[in-house]
Amino acid sequence: MAIAQAVSDSVASAQSVPLQFGGGFIELAVLFLILAVVAAVLGASGVAGLSLEIAKWLVVIFVVLAIISFVL
Repeated sequence: MAIAQAVSDSVASAQSVPLQFGGGFIELAVLFLILAVVAAVLGASGVAGLSLEIAKWLVVIFVVLAIISFVL
C-alpha cells in the first residue's frame, strides 16, 4: 500500500513540474566570452577566436530555447 502511495505521489509531482531547460547557456556564454577576452589580451588569437565562436553559438542556442519556451 505504501509503495502504491509513493508511486502515486511521484506521478502527481512529475505532472505538475513544467518543462525546463537547465542548460545554463548564458553562464557558459559569459565564461567563453571572458576566456576570449583574456586570450586576446595575452595574444592567443586562435583560442580567442574559438572561444568567441563558442560564446556566440551558446547565446544563439539560449535565445532559440527561450523563444520556444515562451511560445509553449
